[in-house]
Amino acid sequence: MGMFAGAVLTLVVFIYMFWPERNPFVQADKTRADYLRERKDAIYENLRDLNFEYLAGKFTQQDYEEQRAGLEGEAARVLAELDSLEARGLYGRRSRV
Repeated sequence: MGMFAGAVLTLVVFIYMFWPERNPFVQADKTRADYLRERKDAIYENLRDLNFEYLAGKFTQQDYEEQRAGLEGEAARVLAELDSLEARGLYGRRSRV
């Protein structure tokens, strides 16, 4: 009786784990603002990593300044677009990225 219960439990667990979704290719729609917020977070993380690696001696002063300027410029563009979306009231509108 115990083996039968174990086999049924195993079967139920496998069915639960591997049961296909109705539509596995559906993705959550992201707004442009969602994409920009994610991009901003990634840029800030890259700036922190760049600063850490510069302090660890992996970059020369010139390379560090060039990389930092590029990342700061990209962050400024992302923040400007976020501000523009907020000012136009499109912060929550759904759009494909």
